[in-house]
Amino acid sequence: MNARVLPWRIPPADSKNGILPDPYLVWMSEVMLQQTTVVTVKDYYQKFTSRWPTVSALATAKDQDVMAEWAGLGYYARARNLLKCARAVVSEFDGVFPQARDQLLKLPGIGPYTASAIASIAFGHSETVVDGNVERVMSRLFNVHTPLPTAKPELAALAASLTPLVRAGDYAQAVMDLGATVCTPRNPKCDECPLVINCLAKSAGTVVDLPKKLPKKKKPTRVGVAYIAQREDGAYLLQQRPDKGLLGGMLGWPGSDWDEILPEHEAPTVADWKTVDGEAKHTFTHFHLRLTVKTAKVAQGYNPSIGHFVPISDFDRSSLPTVMRKAFDLTQGNG
Repeated sequence: MNARVLPWRIPPADSKNGILPDPYLVWMSEVMLQQTTVVTVKDYYQKFTSRWPTVSALATAKDQDVMAEWAGLGYYARARNLLKCARAVVSEFDGVFPQARDQLLKLPGIGPYTASAIASIAFGHSETVVDGNVERVMSRLFNVHTPLPTAKPELAALAASLTPLVRAGDYAQAVMDLGATVCTPRNPKCDECPLVINCLAKSAGTVVDLPKKLPKKKKPTRVGVAYIAQREDGAYLLQQRPDKGLLGGMLGWPGSDWDEILPEHEAPTVADWKTVDGEAKHTFTHFHLRLTVKTAKVAQGYNPSIGHFVPISDFDRSSLPTVMRKAFDLTQGNG
């Protein structure tokens, strides 16, 4: 009755009657939800599953098409692993996801959490699923004061002690929903919680103090330069980034490396480069970035030594990663 209605879920009544969700859809949603909110994921999930409705369809997709659809969702290694995993499922398992957690763990991009989620939700196996919501519920339910991330093994063991043998997927989603909607980080709704009678933190008056966390390290700030060259016919010079590293495999503007002190570098071509007012600012997991943006017009016959020109008719701002969009928006006066 209280389960969240999400596009990748089936109603609890269906699973009670032995109907389980498509493991492809469970996998897709779980990969997208890694370090990303449900609100952000919904639209991307709908686009991906409409364009590639099966794992076999995704396995045959062009890399650049998948990366373009993923643009803006962040953590781009997930998109590369999405393709690798789909192709492995097709080549090694005839297009059918394996059910066992240990087999799932062998697939590209599938870690302990995702493997447990697929095994329990898509196949009904009694596997323990532990995300941030579950950790918060467990820390309060058992009044655990060990700070995160040190407490992770302890909280996982507590979660495992409560995981049922039957309908473990429904149970896992119920606890995640409880953490997302009732046992929230701030202003938890203890009066609505079905576990309040058994909650040790509620009895001890420590709910708002949990879970405890170790102090976060201050993020450094890095700087760099992005060069946006436009040909006389309007085509833009774009460069595909290396597969490994930040924004791996994505199209972006040529530019310098990013470091705390601007690295030595050269512009992609000799031109009358003009610096755009303002900076493109973006925050990654481990650092803040401030990009200086330079623009130039180049001749129609110019042949770049790096990257390639994308005709204005094919240029799609939305296919760029967020930081590259921000750099482009500065040139349009939208920064």
